[in-house]
Amino acid sequence: MESTLTEKGQATIPKVVRDRLKLKHGDKVKFFFHPDGSVVILPKLPATALRGMLSSKRKGKKAPTIEEMDAAVAEGVVNRYLRAVEP
Repeated sequence: MESTLTEKGQATIPKVVRDRLKLKHGDKVKFFFHPDGSVVILPKLPATALRGMLSSKRKGKKAPTIEEMDAAVAEGVVNRYLRAVEP
């Protein structure tokens, strides 16, 4: 996929990418630069998206263990890598 830069340096994010990242009008994105020169774009989630994530009062669910949190972080890292290398 490709997009053309305007004179102001702006580009339209293709619909397929917006759909995949669940982006909508007004959302913010973050850019990450890798040492190899590649760039990754990810949606910037508001802090409110994290509200209640670790609360032991989450709809009757118990708070996650350290091991479960470590596993979730590892899964996130793998998913981020896979998004970066997918064509």
